[in-house]
This record gives sequence, C-alpha cells and structure tokens, in this order.
Amino acid sequence: MRASQFFFPTLREVPAEAEMTSHKLLLRGGFIRRVGAGIYDYLPLGYRVIKKIQQIIREEMDAQGAQEVLMPVIVPAELYQETNRWQEDVLFRFKDRVDRQYALGFTHEEVVTDIVRRDVRSYRELPLNLYQIQTKGRDEPRPRGGVVRAREFIMLDAYSFDRSFEDMDLAYQKMWVAFSRILARCGLDAIVVEAESGAIGGKENEEFMILADSGEDVVLRCPKCGYAANAERCEIGRRPYMEGETEKEELRLVPTPGRRTIEEVTEFLGKKPEDLVKTLIYKCGNEIVAALVRGDRDLNESKLARLLEVKRVEMADAETIKRVTGAEVGFAGPIGLDDHVKIIADWEIASLTNFVVGANKTDAHYVGANLHRDFEVAIWGDIRVASAGDPCPRCDGNLDALRAIEAAHIFKLGTLYSEAMGAKFLDADGREKPFVMGCYGIGVSRMLAAIPEVSNDADGIIWPISVAPFEVVILLLNPEDESQCIAATRLYEELLDAGVDVILDDRDERPGVKFKDADLIGIPIQVVCGKLTSEGKTELKLRSSKDREQVPLDVASNQVLKLRQMLHQELLENAELACSKRKRST
Repeated sequence: MRASQFFFPTLREVPAEAEMTSHKLLLRGGFIRRVGAGIYDYLPLGYRVIKKIQQIIREEMDAQGAQEVLMPVIVPAELYQETNRWQEDVLFRFKDRVDRQYALGFTHEEVVTDIVRRDVRSYRELPLNLYQIQTKGRDEPRPRGGVVRAREFIMLDAYSFDRSFEDMDLAYQKMWVAFSRILARCGLDAIVVEAESGAIGGKENEEFMILADSGEDVVLRCPKCGYAANAERCEIGRRPYMEGETEKEELRLVPTPGRRTIEEVTEFLGKKPEDLVKTLIYKCGNEIVAALVRGDRDLNESKLARLLEVKRVEMADAETIKRVTGAEVGFAGPIGLDDHVKIIADWEIASLTNFVVGANKTDAHYVGANLHRDFEVAIWGDIRVASAGDPCPRCDGNLDALRAIEAAHIFKLGTLYSEAMGAKFLDADGREKPFVMGCYGIGVSRMLAAIPEVSNDADGIIWPISVAPFEVVILLLNPEDESQCIAATRLYEELLDAGVDVILDDRDERPGVKFKDADLIGIPIQVVCGKLTSEGKTELKLRSSKDREQVPLDVASNQVLKLRQMLHQELLENAELACSKRKRST
C-alpha cells in the first residue's frame, strides 16, 4: 500500500470530545470518527486493526474446537421473553410495520439456544461450541471513552453446550486458555478476576481486566495471596473485634432541619461520616427491606441481592419510603421502623457504638444509637462495596484498588437458559436432560482502544506487531530524489514479496510530517530512506525504541524480516506464559 493512495486523515489538535488517551490518539491518528453518542465509523486504519484482532480470535477459537457461525442482529421479542430479558434496560427495541416487536441483539444466548434446541437431539452431538464475531447494540446510558463503552460495538460471543456440569467445566477451561492467548497475542497483559454476572446470569464467572489508570472499572487485589475481584463482586474479610469499654450514650432525638445527606448531617452535628449509619430502603419483589452500612461506605446492590437470594433489588421510591418510615427521603433509620420491614446490616455495623441514624421523622436524627438496645438486625452479611485497605477474604492481607478496562468476560451458565427455553437432549439412557451451557465474550472494538490506552508515549500509539495496521512503514523523505525513490521502491517490493504488511509513505509532505505521522499511527518498524541512500544505507527504527540503526541497503529487507520475526515471536511466547504461569484468582 502506498500512503499517497491511502485514506488516513490525521489530526494535529486533540478533539474536545475526547477524555481518555486512547480516544484522543484514535481520533488524531485517523482510526475512528464519531457519528453520534457511542456510535463510531472505523476508518481504514482502525478497521485493519479490527480485522487483525478478529483473525487472532478465529485462530485461537478454532484451535479449541469452536465453530464459527453468524446469527442475526435483529432478534424477535419472543426469544427474549422466554428468558424474561425483554425488559432489560440495555435493549434497543423497535417494531416493524405490522407491530411485531424486535430488539437489536446485545448478547445472543437466546438465539443460539434456539438453534441448538431445534437441531441437536442426542448426547452424541455434544460437546458443541459455537461462536460469532458480530456488531451489537446496547442502549448505554453514558457512552464514554470512544469505543471503550459504545452503543454499537463489535464483539466475539461464544456459547458452549455440554452433557454435564463436569463437561461444562472443561469447556470453560478451554475458553479461559483461548482468551488468555488471544489477549496476550494482542499485546495485552490481563489479570483474571471474579466478577458479577449482570444481565447475562449464571453463578460463576470471571473477567479479563487490563490495568489502566483511566479504566472505568475498579479491581480489588490482594498482593499477598493474589485474590482479585471487581468492585461489584469483591468480598471483604472479617477481622475479629472486641467489644470496647466505650460507655453507651443516652439515645437522643436531635432536630436536623433540611439535613438529608451524609455531608449535611455530619457538618451540622460535628460528626465524621464513619460516625453515621446509613439506612437505605429497597424493594425486593413484594418485600421491603432496610439495608444498613456505615456512613462513609457505599452499599453493594449485587451483594444485597445475593444475600437475599433474588435476581435484583431496587431502591424504593419516595412514596414507599414515606409509607414505611413515616418520613421524607433522607431521614430513614432502623429505630422504630415498621415491623414488616426486615433490617439487613453489613458486618461492620456490629463493631459500632454510639452512632447517628435517621429518626424516621422528617428533619430529625438519633444520636447515640446502639445495636441490641435500640434495634435488632434480622440478617447480617457483607453488603458494602469493597475499597482499598479492606481485609482480604482469603488471607490476612489488605486489598489494593486498581483501575482497569474489562476486555473479556466468561460465564458458567449451567442450565439457566436451557431450562427456561426447554432446550433438551437425550442422554445415553434415553432420558431428556437440559443442555449445560457456558458463554464467553471479548470486546473486539473495545480492544482497539484498550491496546493504545496502555501502549503509547508522548508521540502516539505503540501497536504490537500482531495487530498494527501495518507491520512496516517505509519513509521516503524526498520523493523527488531518484536514489531515495529507487531504494524505497526496491525495499517496498522485496517486503511485499516476503509477505510483509508494509506501507510506503510516498506522499509529497515534509519529512517532519512523515515522522510525526509514523509515530502517531504507531507502526512497529520504521525504515527511513533519506540522505543516507546516496551512501547505500538506510535507517531502521522500532516504534517502541528511540534508537536508530544504520544498515546497508542490500541487507535492509533481511534485517526487517528478522525484526518482524522477533516481535511476533515475543507475543507468541507471552501467550504461552499467559496460560502456563498466570494463576487463576478463584
């Protein structure tokens, strides 16, 4: 490819819309362009990267025995209704001209289960693993980071079908290996963490996280034992505590006019946030519960739902709160609460004395509240969001908090979807059994951003050679110089003949522009054909290094091939290490 014929509109200024480093670089480098909120064009450079990521995915998925299919983007409402997912907030729903309802597929568990229930009859046809790489739509409330969290995105989603839970575990492990290799071959160093299943469901699942200061996810990790989980899932260890000698204060009702928030109450009463206990009213189906956490903590709704063994919990509305507490929002507390409201408390509350709670009276709080004397807790559990410094649940270490980008997610679904959709097979004894399933996803377009987010410098992107838009760029500094043109063209043709993905920058631009564009775009190997060609030499430079090497023109192509082989080999070795050395955090 000649740059003079290639469409890559670079930008010199940082677009105002971009916040993350990767978003800025992908826009400046001409990889993507914004169409609307969370919707992007993939220009030639960006799509070349996407296709290379897809090729690596296909190689690793095929190596594990998975088979590629392509399912529809448009999904009939009936399929999502079978699993009670039609009302999910993230669905883009629409009707056709005769009022039939559809949605854009955001995951395809229902569609693939429908395929298998219609066409797989016997245990002899199992195991089966089907995957696709497809564009999906998700009604994200707050798209951010360019293609990191978009409303339209490209995704690998794979689905395994097995005879038993033991076989599902084997399929899951194969996908764990495949995903580890895929990410490593794409130059990403992932950590695997316990995670929440979210809208997909299932009980056991893990995320592959890429550590990045700008990541939207938080990972909690113990440096002592290696336990790791995302903030939604992370358990908190319990340290033994001794009841102190602190004398219990008298319970006092204190007017707090208009003070509803933790900040307002603490300032008014001269207290610290950790001296307060928040009482949060939730709906759990037909039941109302009050959840207690310390004032400086956040409640984890996923943990609360798990503790109560429900799919989800929902914050009560103002009308419900007033009905069960007798007060406006902001004044709920555990003392004198309606008997029908079950009190759920985080373990941490047990160690507190003389704390402040809402009085269930508008514009009032209780000061000097104490457990047992003033109220009782029905259910205890770990229901708060973990944070840095919390005790590890597996050892006596403390957790570190790290920012990260989620690159992939794998789930053990079990029979969640097969039972809901009546998808069964005949076992060796002729008995009907539900398929035991797993599902596995990689954000392909998200990886387009994750890679430059962690691999860049002040000059631009540093692509791994496996996914770079081109492996080599030849910089012809002066197209009007005959010796430079001859040398650059010869090298270009030799590398093309050797199967190298190479671009020749033959544009009528100043050398400085070509150097800046080469660094911005991040092509791994740069070959400079400039004044040295008159001496029979050229310069070689790796994008990841500042060093330049002068080599004779007659061996330049061989030297480029050696560098290319070295860079590819490093990534393959990293893939082997990812599988052999990475400890699973379960």
